[in-house]
Amino acid sequence: MHDSATPRLGDQMRRLRAERGLSLRELARVAFYGKSYLHELETGAKEPTQQAALRIDGALGADGALAALAQTGVRRRAVIAHAGIAVVLPEAILDYGRRVSADVPRQIADRTARLRRIDDYLGGADTYQMYTTELDSTRRLIQDGSYPDRTGRALLSVCAEQAQMAGWAAFDAGRYDDAERLYGTSLTAARDAGDAPLAGNAMAFLAYQELALGRPATPTIVEACETADPTATPSVRALLHMRRAWIHAVHGQPEDAERHLDIGVSCLTDQDDRPEPDWVYWVDQQEAEIMTGRCWTVLRRPLRAIPVLESVLRRYDDTHARDKALYLSWLADAYLDVNEIEQCCVTAEKAVRLSSGVASVRPKQRIEALLTRLAPHAELTCVAALRDSMVTRSAP
Repeated sequence: MHDSATPRLGDQMRRLRAERGLSLRELARVAFYGKSYLHELETGAKEPTQQAALRIDGALGADGALAALAQTGVRRRAVIAHAGIAVVLPEAILDYGRRVSADVPRQIADRTARLRRIDDYLGGADTYQMYTTELDSTRRLIQDGSYPDRTGRALLSVCAEQAQMAGWAAFDAGRYDDAERLYGTSLTAARDAGDAPLAGNAMAFLAYQELALGRPATPTIVEACETADPTATPSVRALLHMRRAWIHAVHGQPEDAERHLDIGVSCLTDQDDRPEPDWVYWVDQQEAEIMTGRCWTVLRRPLRAIPVLESVLRRYDDTHARDKALYLSWLADAYLDVNEIEQCCVTAEKAVRLSSGVASVRPKQRIEALLTRLAPHAELTCVAALRDSMVTRSAP
């Protein structure tokens, strides 16, 4: 699978070198590397070590931009390697001819579970192609393979999961048309599989899409909960009700938001002997606290939001950089609501720093919205510093 981090670093090297009027030979002299090696880095033929990236960064006065790109590439490769994802795609695991054995859906589901965890560490622009390639392969297997009905339904369920993953990656990368199309694919597959909870989750993703595009999302999230609730496991019900709470909060409906937050939290303590689907592996008490803090922030109840978000973010791992940056941005919003401008800026700066090099449009969107709210305080040193940091770290 092609790693896009290195070519981006090469493009940046070439641009900076041109701006400074340096030939490859001249850069080689100041960076203490061979001309041919630098040419291979610029063309993507070789991947830079972190030490090489730092030295070239200094020689070109890139202020850490090249080093950050190299680190992103290293992180992406390390995450994928740690997940243990082989090159083999679903359509390549057939036994003989086009026959699909009964254990193939489980094999694909296990692989999909490993791929899903990569989203904890990488942004959608890094995972989109990976996820869509898996989805396309499974769809070809469904179309061309030979199998009994039970196996077919299992294949459709895992296809629905993969389409949700690909849709989420598209959404995270700002590819909203692709996201909506993929969520629709997931909903159709889940319905054909007779998997009501998975269909409900596809509707919840569509509701988030509607929310992001400024369209009414309440009818869709209500239908999502009604579709899934009768047969859903506790964690699935918790997830959908917390997502419903968020949509009510954004629409300025505090009573509905609080009611569904309470339902979601209560679901997490329900006893049920059925195994939870892997696609809710991350739904826990910590997620409930984060959603609670976000809801109270958007409802402009900062005195309720701040203690919750401060507590949970102290325990939240920096390796989950995109998500922690997003949650820090909500905490910064809450600080602004109580006129704690410096604390707002300090918190937002942490978000900017964490999200630097993460292939997601959402942290930048959140910080840009916060800077708009900070406009009346533009003369303050901390606000100017935050704006400068945003510009520097967002530079292509």
